[in-house]
Amino acid sequence: MARSYKLENERYGSKPEQKKRRAARNTARRRAIKSGLVKKGSKKDIHHKDGNPKNNARSNLTVVSRGGNRNQSPGRPQGKKDRVQRRPRGSKV
Repeated sequence: MARSYKLENERYGSKPEQKKRRAARNTARRRAIKSGLVKKGSKKDIHHKDGNPKNNARSNLTVVSRGGNRNQSPGRPQGKKDRVQRRPRGSKV
């Protein structure tokens, strides 16, 4: 089944609380660009250490790679990626 972005936005993205969180993340990004921490178009994200996008204190923000930041989700141990267990080459099941 294909992903319905319209339905996803209606159910989640358009809620007032989510709009405020998105605005706070965008504010953190703009401030980092203005202060020279990142450049527009760089493949870096602004990471909120405590996971709260509304806390834009300088001590709570770090610059990280996109992949490193987006791989983290609440409840998942840091540094662990979802990996499929693969059989060694040539082995038979």
